[in-house]
Amino acid sequence: MNTAETPTAKISRLAALRAALEQGSLRHGQRLVNSMHPAEIASLIESLPPAKREIVWEFVEPEFEGDVLIELNDEVRAELIGGMDAEELIAATEGMEVDDLADLIDDLPETLNERVLRSLDAQDRERLKAVLAFEEDSAGGLMNLDAVTVRPDVTLEVVLRYLRMRGGLPERTDRLFVVNRHDQYLGGIDLTRLLTADPERAVGELMDSAVEGIAPDTPAQEVAKLFADRDLVSAAVVDKDGKLLGRITIDDVVDVIREEAEHSVMSMAGLDEEEDMFAGVVTSARRRAIWLSINLATAFLAANVVGLFEATIEKVVALAVLMPIVASMGGIAGSQTLVLIIRGLALGQIEQTNARWLLIREVSVGLLNGAALATVVGIAAGIWFEEWKIGLIIFAALMINLFAAALAGVGVPLTLKRLGIDPALAGGVVLTTVTDTVGFASLLGLGAFFLT
Repeated sequence: MNTAETPTAKISRLAALRAALEQGSLRHGQRLVNSMHPAEIASLIESLPPAKREIVWEFVEPEFEGDVLIELNDEVRAELIGGMDAEELIAATEGMEVDDLADLIDDLPETLNERVLRSLDAQDRERLKAVLAFEEDSAGGLMNLDAVTVRPDVTLEVVLRYLRMRGGLPERTDRLFVVNRHDQYLGGIDLTRLLTADPERAVGELMDSAVEGIAPDTPAQEVAKLFADRDLVSAAVVDKDGKLLGRITIDDVVDVIREEAEHSVMSMAGLDEEEDMFAGVVTSARRRAIWLSINLATAFLAANVVGLFEATIEKVVALAVLMPIVASMGGIAGSQTLVLIIRGLALGQIEQTNARWLLIREVSVGLLNGAALATVVGIAAGIWFEEWKIGLIIFAALMINLFAAALAGVGVPLTLKRLGIDPALAGGVVLTTVTDTVGFASLLGLGAFFLT
């Protein structure tokens, strides 16, 4: 397998491919594409506008099409599948690993699903149905069904003879799983130990039973955390009766981690991590309009607060000049806390027991920073407008808004999480509404009270 491609190498390959397409050197372009790993081909396809994607897709050898489709994001994959005929799609699924086929089959036209199932042998058909029985983003949806098992009472010598008879091992096999005669999971034995220990010793003496099996309904995010915490390369998936169902390998967990990272970044802007960067203008505009419209509605709320103090602003223009400072400082401080809390929730570090401590900590940090920065702003505003009351008002308004920002930064994501709403998706909009509204109300309210 090829090593991972660096961003610089990817850019170079993309430039070389674009040059080949522009020069009409299709044969060179085809050789270039088919020299890549399927994941690299998928990355290049996602980096091209739709018209050139079709040309590059035609370059891909039929035996690699299924592997490339699996690596593409959902939207681009659906686009390419829509342009393939039935026979080409059936051919692309031939020879695919069952867990990969399970990821792909939901994107195929319903009329083809039955044909794909019929093209499998009886064993693979049952294995595919077993994987499809679980949610895609669960341990059961991630698992492979190619785990190699041994009994605890056999010697290592017997196991080695068995492996030689098999003639090979599934990819990314770092350990064999130990089961009893009822296929109940007991533990695992590392290949390194199998190869280096006394061959006369029994498997049960050397197996590691400390790593427990993972329930098939465990969320993918929790699986990723288990792998990270325990430095796992593979792990067993077991049902409620302890029966071994399959295994999860590190490559699938890396995909989960990458998808979670993309989700966190994109959701903060109200976007879908599967969104095609080169999607059409109308499609992209329609998707983004939803959250822009929500943000517009919240902006009207803040504008309404400003409107309540219209007379005050007319009399004291300095308040209008200082309004952006209060809103901006509150927004930035709140965003820092919001991101920290969302990360803690994603990593499972925040619970009911420590949420209060975090709230007190963040409020204290906000007030400490607020006192320092508000003092500087207050002095500067007092000198600028030659009015000490304005300096005190901006000082107080900043302190109030930074306090509110800390409360919202902790409280908003925790509340959204409890309501079953993704904090990364909605947290930023709610936080902005809070800091803008509180900031404007505090500055203009204090100004109305003391200056008019």
